[in-house]
Amino acid sequence: MGKRVFSVHTSFGIVDAVSQVFKELLPDVEQIPIVDDSLLADVRRAGYLTQAVTRRLVLYYLAAEAGGADVILNCCSSVGEAVDAGRPLVSVPIVRIDEQMARQAVQMASDIGVLATVETTLPPTTRLVQRAAVEAGRTIKVRQDLCTGAMDALFYEKDAAKHDRLVLEGIRRMAAENEVVVLAQGSMARLVPQLDAETAARVLSSPRGGVLKVKELLEQAR
Repeated sequence: MGKRVFSVHTSFGIVDAVSQVFKELLPDVEQIPIVDDSLLADVRRAGYLTQAVTRRLVLYYLAAEAGGADVILNCCSSVGEAVDAGRPLVSVPIVRIDEQMARQAVQMASDIGVLATVETTLPPTTRLVQRAAVEAGRTIKVRQDLCTGAMDALFYEKDAAKHDRLVLEGIRRMAAENEVVVLAQGSMARLVPQLDAETAARVLSSPRGGVLKVKELLEQAR
């Protein structure tokens, strides 16, 4: 029986992007998305990851385990800390899509900018970067910034061009002020190729790193 990975999403925004990375890096793995866009809506309404949303995510992790998952990939940074609650309850690894990105950032620089399109993603992504720095024994400084209006433009106004313009402006602004820029939303990753080579080399995004970590875990389990 082939390997099976469940990806848990809180929006449809990066489902296709994540699936494409799986097809590239793990073409023989069955990848099954679980999508519940009410989760992110509830987090944005509350302003933080609530216990109710955490419980629902843990239920999805348990469902993935029951469905035969070899690895579970949590694909939303706003709810990434729910993984800490889920890991002790399931017998298969759960990967946060942004963990590898955070580790790479603290190895590359001590002056790190975190850029988001959803306000509730800034605190958990910053905490993740700070935790990676502690684990690596490195001292860092983190600045946060928000591309105000970008996410609403993408999902509510259906104006991808406006979203892209706001994000690119934000990346360039943060790149001028920081050694490395961490993109807190996976949906921002597709814009990196539009940057000049020098800037793009200092901009980190999550989907590829998350799938590479899944690949590493699957190879270790052989």
